[in-house]
Amino acid sequence: MRSKILVAAIAVSLGVSSFAATAAPAQVRHHKSTARSSASTSELQQMKAEIMALQQKVDELQSQSANQAQTQQQTAQAVQQVQAQQQTIAAAPAPDAELSKRLDRLDKLVDNTTVGGKMYFDFSNINQKNSDTGKTNNSGIGLDVKRFYLSVTHKFDDIWSANLTTDFNYVSNDGETNLFVKKAYVQGTFDKAAILRIGSADMPWIPFVEDYYGFRYVEPTVTDRNHYANSADWGLHMFGSVGSNGMFNYAVSAVNGNGYKNPSRSKGVDFEGRVGFSPIEGMVVALGGYTGDRGKKLENTSVDHTAQRGDLMVAYKSKAFRVGAEYFTAKNWNNVMLPQSDKADGYSVWGSVALNDYMTLFGRYDKIKPSKTLASQNEDKYYNLGLQFAVTKGFQLAAVWKHESGDTQVSAPVPPHVQNLKTNEIGVYGQVAF
Repeated sequence: MRSKILVAAIAVSLGVSSFAATAAPAQVRHHKSTARSSASTSELQQMKAEIMALQQKVDELQSQSANQAQTQQQTAQAVQQVQAQQQTIAAAPAPDAELSKRLDRLDKLVDNTTVGGKMYFDFSNINQKNSDTGKTNNSGIGLDVKRFYLSVTHKFDDIWSANLTTDFNYVSNDGETNLFVKKAYVQGTFDKAAILRIGSADMPWIPFVEDYYGFRYVEPTVTDRNHYANSADWGLHMFGSVGSNGMFNYAVSAVNGNGYKNPSRSKGVDFEGRVGFSPIEGMVVALGGYTGDRGKKLENTSVDHTAQRGDLMVAYKSKAFRVGAEYFTAKNWNNVMLPQSDKADGYSVWGSVALNDYMTLFGRYDKIKPSKTLASQNEDKYYNLGLQFAVTKGFQLAAVWKHESGDTQVSAPVPPHVQNLKTNEIGVYGQVAF
C-alpha cells in the first residue's frame, strides 16, 4: 500500500513539473534558456536521488514484512511440534516402579563403593654366596611380583562401612604362588578418636611405620622383614586421634596371633598397641608393644613362654624429604614352644630427599641380633641405596642396589663356626597404585 502511494506521489510531482515547463511564455524561455537548462538538470538529478532513496526504503519495508510473516509461520510450526510431543509424553505409560527402585539401589551401590589396588614388582639380579658352600641357588636374574592387592570398600552410612582386600604374591626364585585374604572387616567410625574394626585389619605397628618410611615396595620395615611382627591379623581393632590436628594418636588390637594368613583361633588372645605424639606437623614419636602366645596355645597344647616385643620410632616426613629411625626388642618371639629363653633386638634408619618433582634419592640401613642369649654371634646387616622416578601419578620405578650380610653359628661341619651368607642384588623395583 505504501509503495502505491509513493509511486502516485512521484507521478504527480513529475506531471506538475512538466506542465509548468510547457505553459511558461516563450520569451521567458528564450531569455532564460541557459539558466533553465542548468536548473532542470540539477533538479532532475536531485529528484532521481530522492526516488532511489524512497525505493530503497520501500524495499526494506517489504523485506521486513516478508521476514515477519516467515517468523510467524516458523513459530506456529514449533508450537505445534511441542504440543504434539506433550501429547505423546502424556499418552506414554508410567515407568515401572520396581525398575525405578532397582536403578536407585544401583546408583547408591556405585556411589558408595570404591575399588582400588596396589602392586609391588621387581626385575633384578641376585648374587648370593655361602661362606661354606659357595654360590647358592637363590642367585640369578628374574621377575618377582611381591604383592598384588585388590580392595573393595563399601560405605553403608556415615558410621558403618566394610572392606575386603585380597593379596596375591609370586616369588620366582622359590616358586611360591598364593592368593588369600589379607583384610576383611566391618568398620564403625563413631568419632575421629574412636574407630572400630572387626575382622582381619591392619595391626597398630607395621602399617604406621610404613606410612613414614615410604618405600615399602622396595623393602618391608625391619620388624616385617625379619618376621617379628604381623602387618594384619584377625580380631578386634580400635584406633583414633585426639588433640589439635591429631597431635595424639593410638591403636590397640586384640587378635588371634597367627597373622592374617591363618584365621584359626587359639586358647588366648594376643594384644598389640601403639601411642604416638606429633609435636609438629609431619613429625611423630611413637611407642608400641606386643604380648601373647602368637596363636600357639591351644586347648590341648601348652606353651613354654609368652612372646613380647617393644617398639620405638622417631620420624619426620614432608614433600621435600623423609628421615626416621625404628628400634625393637623382643623376648621369646621364636621360643614360645621351646624351653630355652631368648632375646632379640634391632634397629633401622632411613632417609630420602626429593631432587625435583620426579626424582627421589633414598637409602636405608638395618642391623639386628636375632638370638642374643642362645647364639650371640648371630647377626644380620642390611642396607640399600636407590633412585626413584615418578612415571605418573600412582606409578613409581626405582633403580636399587641392596646388600645383606648374615652371620649364623653352626655346628656342622666340625668344628662349630660362624657361617656367613652374603647377598647382593641390583635391579628395578616398581609400585603401581590405583
